[in-house]
Order: sequence, then C-alpha cells, then structure tokens
Amino acid sequence: MEEKTNSLEAKAINIHVDLIERAKGNDQEAQFSLYKKYNGAMYNTALRITHNTALAEDVLQESFLNAFQSLGYYRGDASFGSWLKRIVINKAISLSKKESKWELRDDESSFEKMDIPEESIEYNVENVKEAIEKLPDGFRTVISLYLLEGYDHREISEILQISESTSKTQYKRAKDKLRSVLIEEVNYG
Repeated sequence: MEEKTNSLEAKAINIHVDLIERAKGNDQEAQFSLYKKYNGAMYNTALRITHNTALAEDVLQESFLNAFQSLGYYRGDASFGSWLKRIVINKAISLSKKESKWELRDDESSFEKMDIPEESIEYNVENVKEAIEKLPDGFRTVISLYLLEGYDHREISEILQISESTSKTQYKRAKDKLRSVLIEEVNYG
C-alpha cells in the first residue's frame, strides 16, 4: 500500500513533467501553457502579499521570467506549482519592501496590548478579505503566508529572513489586529 501511495505522490508532484521539460528547452508554446495553467493562482498569491494590483502584475511577470530562466534548477522533488509559488512569494516580498517601508520586529514594546472581546461574531469571507487588506504590510504578509498559503513558521522565517519566534509573534499580532479591525467594522461599519 505504501508503494502505491508513493507512486501517487510522484505523479502528483510531476503532473506537468512533459511541459516542464519542453519549457526547459525554451519551447515558448510550453512556457505559455505553463503560464496559462498557473498565472491566476500566482497572481492571487502576489496580490495577497503586495496589496497592489499593478505591483502584483509586476511580480507575476518577473516571477515567470525568473522561473523560465531558472527551470534548469527545478529538480522535480516538489510540484512545479509549489516551486513557482516560492518564487512569486519571494519576488512579492522583495518588490513590496522596495515600494513601502515595512518591517518585522521582535521588539515586544513596539506593540500595544489590545483587549479584544472574544465575542461570537459571524464574519463572511469578504469581510475577512477586506480586513486583511487593511493590515499593515508586515502583518498582512505573515498572516497571508501562514493562513492562506499554508507555510509554517519555520518556512516563513526562511522566506522573510526573520527568526521563527518573530514569525510567531507577528502572526499573533496580525491575528489580534485583524480581530480588532473586524470588531470595529461590526461596531462602527
């Protein structure tokens, strides 16, 4: 049974192996096919991090160019989508940092303690998405990577070049801030 599971995992990881091999040889048709398969999801990832449509479009273009130029480094030990998403996330963070002044700090004194009531309030997906967009860049990035992209704190710390404890602290702060934004909208919106 374990052998069958491993075989399924290998097939899932290498679902576009033929396209990828052709794209490695600079086959523009194969590259365009990969672009069409992944551009929507990768744009959404970039937009969640950058919070700016024009910047997300730049991220998308630069990421695909980078990916196609770096296909020789793709080993196939992870899905192409995961490999590409890592490129998109790194590019989105890099360009966001150039565009704005955001930082992640370990300094507890830089954060006000918020007393947020643990009320039972129902939120819809649109409310939460809008509230995430209102978060400061650093908070939005960590919460997006953790909740929406599925990275753990170790991976986030590597991506953002911060300590794992800073990632955890920023995530908690982002959740608290998100909760306060949502409560404020319910009370005053």
